[in-house]
Amino acid sequence: MYPFERLNPAEIWTYFYEICQIPRPSKKEEKIIEYLSDFAKKHRLNLKKDNIGNMVISKPGTPGFENHPTTVLQSHIDMVCENNSDTEHNFMTDPIIPYIDGEWIKAKGTTLGADDGIGMAAQLAILASKEIEHGHIECLFTVDEETGLTGAFELEPDMFTGKTLINLDSEDEGEIFIGCAGGMSNTGYFTPEFEPAPKDAFAFKVKISGLKGGHSGDDINKGLGNAIKILNRYIYDATREYDFQLATIEGGNLHNAIAREATATGIVPWKYKEEVRVLINCFIADLQEEIGKTEPHINLHLESISLPKKIFTKDFHNRLVNTIYAIPHGVIAMSSNVPGLVETSTNLASIKTEKQQLVINTSQRSALDSGIKDIANMVNTVFKLGGATTKQSDGYPGWNPNPDSKILKTAVETYKMLFKTEPQVKAIHAGLECGLFLQKYPGLDMISIGPTIKSAHSPDERLHIETVQKFWDHLLAILKHVA
Repeated sequence: MYPFERLNPAEIWTYFYEICQIPRPSKKEEKIIEYLSDFAKKHRLNLKKDNIGNMVISKPGTPGFENHPTTVLQSHIDMVCENNSDTEHNFMTDPIIPYIDGEWIKAKGTTLGADDGIGMAAQLAILASKEIEHGHIECLFTVDEETGLTGAFELEPDMFTGKTLINLDSEDEGEIFIGCAGGMSNTGYFTPEFEPAPKDAFAFKVKISGLKGGHSGDDINKGLGNAIKILNRYIYDATREYDFQLATIEGGNLHNAIAREATATGIVPWKYKEEVRVLINCFIADLQEEIGKTEPHINLHLESISLPKKIFTKDFHNRLVNTIYAIPHGVIAMSSNVPGLVETSTNLASIKTEKQQLVINTSQRSALDSGIKDIANMVNTVFKLGGATTKQSDGYPGWNPNPDSKILKTAVETYKMLFKTEPQVKAIHAGLECGLFLQKYPGLDMISIGPTIKSAHSPDERLHIETVQKFWDHLLAILKHVA
């Protein structure tokens, strides 16, 4: 059943719903690429594709606008795939199920994919329209933005001709972005050391859930809980007071998402069976005092399990727990140049077992190249002190603001004309592909806009309905007045 029948602009919502039906995990975008290819053929539009999978669909200017400058509209075609633990969803085969909840569009138990499905929908609506006034349009669709910016890194230098680019991947209507942070990642690899579990022990599982999660760029300064850090605090206290030893630990998922859930199993001497339960209750009270206002649904659950055959040795357990405790997470520095802007941050993203290793993934962001290197080296050093082998990515560049941008001036003036108010011009702490585009196309004049999206990269992701119309009206006004 089509849920958006009464929503405007109808053309955007139609395409957004179609996009929701197409699986498009990062690095697995074959189905959405096929959909876009069929779209170009259906509308008899020129299609260009590079070796990595990026696509450009272009459309001539409308009558009277043939001599206007070419404008590039850009979105990414992949989405973050996260679902609640009580929701069964195969992101390789199952459609996203969107629904209306008051002023918002949400998805049932999963990420919505409005990041950046709504940007794609706007591009398709413009390409399909015969009424919208615009100069020559080149719509760039990039692959694998969410897990490595692969499409932007591998973008070939002759994919488009325009000198002006509008990125459609921002998440705050009424704000025009002209800069973003750069970033890199650090991964620590631990080889677990095991010993047999004693027979006279109480085995249990402890799980942290109910956290909001969110985007490690946009939401890092909102006081959200990190499930891995919270779980490790409990493990640290249980180790010190009741001789707890881990058997397994896992949590988080994607490098650019704040960990929402984490689980550990292990043992304590039988005499401490009740004490570890009391410790949970005391810990919950502490957390409610610390983060209860931002994380009202946090849940810590302890349940007994069968005795595992093996547990981590005390030495390995202590090295791992101390390392996780020492790894920084959150805001490291605020900008001294832009009030309210996070300058540098780091995200403890996930801990997983891969090929008999415990792998801890982290990501770092900063508006300054020196800031990225400093915090990345800090995290890397903590890993090494804990005995892990490490891997540090090459990273991606930031996008330095250009307050004299011509397209910025057009965007500001058209926004004031439409809505009788001044838009906010900002830089963003999240990473956008614009910095990489600038490396391939020096002199490119860029802005980034979008409707309001909250809690991206988590199953709480939601799209504000009213702002989609405003985003659409603003985008069309910009295209009409580019000169």
